[in-house]
Amino acid sequence: MFVINCKNYEEISGDKIIKFVKTAEKISKKFKVKVAIAPPQHLIGVVSKSSIPILAQHIDDSKIGSTTGFIVPELLKKSGVKGSLINHSEHRIPSKDIKKLVLKLKELKMISILCVKDVAEARKYAKINPDYIAIEPPELIGSGKAVSTEKPELITKAAVAVKSAKNKTKLLCGAGIVSGEDVSKAVELGSKGILVASGIVKSKNWDKIMSEFAKSMV
Repeated sequence: MFVINCKNYEEISGDKIIKFVKTAEKISKKFKVKVAIAPPQHLIGVVSKSSIPILAQHIDDSKIGSTTGFIVPELLKKSGVKGSLINHSEHRIPSKDIKKLVLKLKELKMISILCVKDVAEARKYAKINPDYIAIEPPELIGSGKAVSTEKPELITKAAVAVKSAKNKTKLLCGAGIVSGEDVSKAVELGSKGILVASGIVKSKNWDKIMSEFAKSMV
């Protein structure tokens, strides 16, 4: 699983998100790698009919109806969105909400990607069986330093922690992945995919960097 979080970067603002997603579609097909994109929330509708999974960056434990400003999972599904990130380091939420939202996405047959900051959280939340757990040490996010090289033991320990839950949860590696070499190392250490952001979105050549990452996964 190759997940790209676009955050609220200016590089994909407006209709630039369309070119970005089309590039990802091409790379996914070429390398036979599952690529998913999490665009800024206000641009989801622009690309929700893509041939690759479009994810929300955040969801709320709110219901359809009088819930102004909240992001409701059921409505996202009706718009073609395939799942969501939960508890990203830049949008942390309480543990009770995490559990409710993982369950909600499971009920809706949507993809849940639960972000954690350390091995202890990976072990704790693997028990609630999200589809993916993405480990991303906050100090490495956007640093240009990869967790696979700066803290390789974190990936191996997280992989063991996730596996110990004995369910279908898979580990993704996040934070600071900037090259194909970083991707290969993460996979070698036990990750089943990657969660990346600035390393892709801020690149001058999306096609080239997505190809490099996808090729390194296979």
